[in-house]
Amino acid sequence: MRVLLPLLATPALVAQGGLFPPKSPHATVSQWVGPTEVSVAYNRPAVRGRVIWGTLVPFGQVWRLGANEATTITFGDAVKVEGHPVPKGTYALFALPGPERWTFILNRRAKQQGAWEYDPRLDVLRFDVKPKAAPQTEWLTFEIYPASADGAYVDLYWEKLRVSFLVEVDVDDIVQGRMKRALAGNGHDWKLLCDAAEYCLERERQMAQAREWIEASIRIQKNPRNLLVKARILDELGQPDQAMATLQEALRVGQRAKAGRALMGPVEQALSEWKARSGTR
Repeated sequence: MRVLLPLLATPALVAQGGLFPPKSPHATVSQWVGPTEVSVAYNRPAVRGRVIWGTLVPFGQVWRLGANEATTITFGDAVKVEGHPVPKGTYALFALPGPERWTFILNRRAKQQGAWEYDPRLDVLRFDVKPKAAPQTEWLTFEIYPASADGAYVDLYWEKLRVSFLVEVDVDDIVQGRMKRALAGNGHDWKLLCDAAEYCLERERQMAQAREWIEASIRIQKNPRNLLVKARILDELGQPDQAMATLQEALRVGQRAKAGRALMGPVEQALSEWKARSGTR
């Protein structure tokens, strides 16, 4: 008698991938938070008229947050998840759903089939959140969207429910570390020094360090761009007269070098705005 093997158990069919459309297609979503990428990889089941919460997804049992393989979350740098520190890396993301509270779980064994291989001894973090009502979502969906320049929310939507948690990145610490390493290896690059100074200026952080870096940039190669950044730094430090003199120097340097509009436009615009602000012509 011939025995027919189930299709899903046939390795040849699995290896061919795409021979049959999956019921729960694979998906990824990612978002940059400052210098750090946060991404989620998962498989998307559909509601298909089923009762989801408490039935298809039982309350109080570890769930893989999707179908097939365990959902994973990846952090490109060390982060904080709901205020808790988590090292850089990829983790399996599980949850214990409940009617009033969900417990999310980050587990260091990223590659595992469903939740059958889940080992709580490998948990990195557990934290609680409250589920909220949401419009109908047929296909399970993760979204990551910015909450600020330093954080993003990771949201799960399915059926008529939304569950969310916050990921935060210490942007200044990461960028400052990268800048110092880059400058240690290439401290004679005027543009790199200028970029580092401008970053501090834009973030309104470490202004004394920003001034040191922009002065070093100018010593290497004086040009309209780094003079403009210096002028902005001096203005931020409460030295408007020196800032205006530096801005006028940027204009003269650019004119002598016959610099293009890409360099001269920002200098001329800043000069016009500052003159209007001070009431001079």
